[in-house]
Amino acid sequence: MTRAARPLPQRGQKRYPESPESPAGICGDYVPVAAPRAGRGRAARAFRTIMSAEVDMRPFPGMLAALALLSFGPGSSPRAAAADLPEVVKRGALRVLVMPDTRRPEFFSLAAGTAPGFDQEVLEGFVRLHHLTLHPVPVAAWDALIPALLEDKGDLIAGRFTATDSRRKLVDFTTEVFPTRNVVLTRKPHPAVSTVEQLRKERVGTIKGTSMAEAIAAAGVPAASVDDGIPAGGYDEALRSGRITAAVWGVESAIAAQREDPELQLGTFLGPRGSLAYAVRKGDKALLAALDEYIENLRRTPSWSRLVVKYFGEAAPEVLRKARAESAAASP
Repeated sequence: MTRAARPLPQRGQKRYPESPESPAGICGDYVPVAAPRAGRGRAARAFRTIMSAEVDMRPFPGMLAALALLSFGPGSSPRAAAADLPEVVKRGALRVLVMPDTRRPEFFSLAAGTAPGFDQEVLEGFVRLHHLTLHPVPVAAWDALIPALLEDKGDLIAGRFTATDSRRKLVDFTTEVFPTRNVVLTRKPHPAVSTVEQLRKERVGTIKGTSMAEAIAAAGVPAASVDDGIPAGGYDEALRSGRITAAVWGVESAIAAQREDPELQLGTFLGPRGSLAYAVRKGDKALLAALDEYIENLRRTPSWSRLVVKYFGEAAPEVLRKARAESAAASP
């Protein structure tokens, strides 16, 4: 017998007060929207039985298609339905794909005895609300995150993941979790880079498969002047050693690095304002909706601001406001 998913609380059923023990937890009267219980009837069980059995169904394509439609609904697939919120609740764990960055762990840390990171604290509040556990799934490279998600090795991608146009073609993104904008970083005594024209004359470091690499290419930096072999968290050392003269980094990471090394200099912003968000598979509508509602409620509370200061310093809110203001001024 299939174990039933634990029921989710309905709006107005219970108040979830904010507490010091869970700064990124539930704030105010926010409760989740109950997800549809799709794919649990006799047709769904029949389809799963057929798919798991060693039966040749090629002579019966109409029957197989009908069972699939009844089980998962129009416009969906067996993989997409199996990964959406009801199955996550049934499993009891939310699998989070992350690219571990041991040198810059402000968003997601897997090291014992360290602060969990901004994204991990946000998601810990989400899983507590749904009576789940958080299960991080590390991957080896940034460009391996989306393939791992599409192969159902996790339920979402987190950990300083930028919502770019190219990625939106492959996955869906939640509402903004954290504002971002690329900024040019140099190290004294090398002068700060104040224009894109100056950047094109630098030896620029980046990480292959990241949104920063996309921004550098879009800015017209010659490929011969780009070093995309910098390891995750390795900008500081690459600048210090002279391997590169400039780097393009998300402003959230740059200000955190500058707290530790005052010799680092923030120069011109590169490209428009962007968003860090969580990525889910296209079709995982219930999970996306639940995450969106949770994030939107969290962003309205002091908890979000406290997390920003905790992980990025007292100056972070002002730097982020400046990035937003300059982006707005540059817009037509």
